[in-house]
Amino acid sequence: MNDELSWIAAARRGDDTAFCRLVELYQGYVYNLAHRMLGDGVEAEDAAQEAFMRAYNRLSTYQPDRSFKTWLLSITAHYCIDRLRQRRLTWLSIEQEEAPPEHLVSKTPEPEDSLIQSEQEKIIQRMLKGLPPDYRLPIVLRYWYDMSYEEIAEITTSTISAVKSRLFRARGLLADRLVHSPSGALVAVLQEV
Repeated sequence: MNDELSWIAAARRGDDTAFCRLVELYQGYVYNLAHRMLGDGVEAEDAAQEAFMRAYNRLSTYQPDRSFKTWLLSITAHYCIDRLRQRRLTWLSIEQEEAPPEHLVSKTPEPEDSLIQSEQEKIIQRMLKGLPPDYRLPIVLRYWYDMSYEEIAEITTSTISAVKSRLFRARGLLADRLVHSPSGALVAVLQEV
């Protein structure tokens, strides 16, 4: 944590090396959020790069009493929502989805586990793509990043009650899709997650 604070302070003074260390520290979080939001590996890489560029250009607006991670993920989330609006909420097909770049994957699972995990991720990603961006973002932040309602409200620039409401509606939409799903395997997969 002390390293992070010193890197932030140095980056705010113009130290590019310190900012590079922050990029290394948070690139996985930023990429994963972008991938969950956009559903495409190449587009997620572009979004992550843009988010870091925006963060670098806005370092002077960062408030040190806030979490840097939350601030950075907020920039990423807003950029991804803008991208989704630009494509007029036309969802990509699941066949276009790509795995994260190798340098962002931490360990290699066993082949059988990898296949199961891949199938689970495809099902979950398909369900996430069916949610409007305003519902998708709180779900991703809550269940993949384990963020509190307060942190999600800060990232989405909304109120805690609005976050709770969006999460409730998103879970309802997902549950409705589960009930109407032709495959019982889908329910089993999501119970494991």
